[in-house]
Amino acid sequence: MSFPISETAPVRFAAALPARADVVVVGGGVIGIMTAWFLRERGLSVVVCEKGRIAGEQSGRNWGWVRQQGRDPSELPIMVESLSIWKALAARMGDGLGFRQTGVLYLAKTEKEIEGFEASMENARAHQLDTRLLTSGETLAMLKGAVAPWKGALWTASDARAEPWVAVPALAAVAEEKGVLIREACAVRGLDLAGGKVAGVVTEAGRIACDHVVVAAGAWSRLFLGAQGIGIPQLSVLASVAATEPMPEIFPGNAADDDFAFRRRTDGGYSIAPGARHDFYIGRDAFRSIGVYLPVLKKDFRSTTFRLAAPAGFPDAWGTPRRWALDRPTPFERQRVLNPAPNMATLAEVQDSFAKAFPALGRPKLKSVWAGMIDSLPDVVPIVDHAPVAGLTIATGMSGHGFGIGPGMGRVIADLVTGRAVGHDLSRFRLSRFTDGSPIRPGPSL
Repeated sequence: MSFPISETAPVRFAAALPARADVVVVGGGVIGIMTAWFLRERGLSVVVCEKGRIAGEQSGRNWGWVRQQGRDPSELPIMVESLSIWKALAARMGDGLGFRQTGVLYLAKTEKEIEGFEASMENARAHQLDTRLLTSGETLAMLKGAVAPWKGALWTASDARAEPWVAVPALAAVAEEKGVLIREACAVRGLDLAGGKVAGVVTEAGRIACDHVVVAAGAWSRLFLGAQGIGIPQLSVLASVAATEPMPEIFPGNAADDDFAFRRRTDGGYSIAPGARHDFYIGRDAFRSIGVYLPVLKKDFRSTTFRLAAPAGFPDAWGTPRRWALDRPTPFERQRVLNPAPNMATLAEVQDSFAKAFPALGRPKLKSVWAGMIDSLPDVVPIVDHAPVAGLTIATGMSGHGFGIGPGMGRVIADLVTGRAVGHDLSRFRLSRFTDGSPIRPGPSL
């Protein structure tokens, strides 16, 4: 299988669509797959419809971090559970996930960053994490050959990493063995409603009757839900990543400062990326959401490269339709897999920063480069909630945190759908927070 997974990749999951299922999941990323996994364990019949390929978009393009460190306080309990599930999955599936508990290291160049790390320790202690603050000397001792002027670091040894574009399809294959029906290259065009309730979905391959629908469509969720009359202030940012050629190990885990981030790969190289920079395409949805995003812009304005227009066919491209008929092709079929071009100038800066921090290794040679579209919300935490349509649940806006938290969040969403106690406070993730006058509080961005 080539990487990144594209719409030209062979279809691996081609289940025949049933006339009826208990639940249809829209989206074949890690959230959709793990939600289906746990719904099936609850005894429900489940169909996952993915317009492109499983893990073809951000679930297969992210950094591969499985971290508790630096989480929003409301996400952290679910992430602690998720790490436990990851460990159980790795024990069951062997090395197929690329899962390693090699730790996460946040690197500080300024005293202000150290103060922020110190403030986050209260959250870590509340959940008995093994997180601790490192001195400058302790930090440099962990990173072979490092000469960067880091003043210290935040370190969580129990945090982990995995190989996203391998792990998510592998999880999908096990879900299929459990009885989940998965269909790639099958866009859900819209909901079929009866009396204000979900009665089914209309796909490009036909209708499926169902009682429940979970929208876990990542960067496409706003477009899909908007056509159903449900507005969410989700936007997408472009994140560029590269894989280096094999190189000596400087650190076995994941690390980041504001300039660059890196993690060890199972192929002997590193995935490297900008530590804080991202690109944002300005479109119609961006203009509509400017008010609610002002707190985020004030916090991260200098780390954002603004682009005037998204490529044709992208969710917030100027020419992308916001309404469509269900009996003809939709935007989801016209753009099967978002495959944006990476920002090569930014990646060149990452190479320079890496070489400056580790001069003995020099400038890393790149084996491959790619980019993905991160589905973000103004407060950098997701929407996980029932929609104002009976039978519809929204699980989107993971804001770059979805891969690691995916297994735990899948369990939570499955129980939310079935009416079981989820075991966590989901009030921070409610849909109504954007309309009930609540202040928008941006959470951690790493």
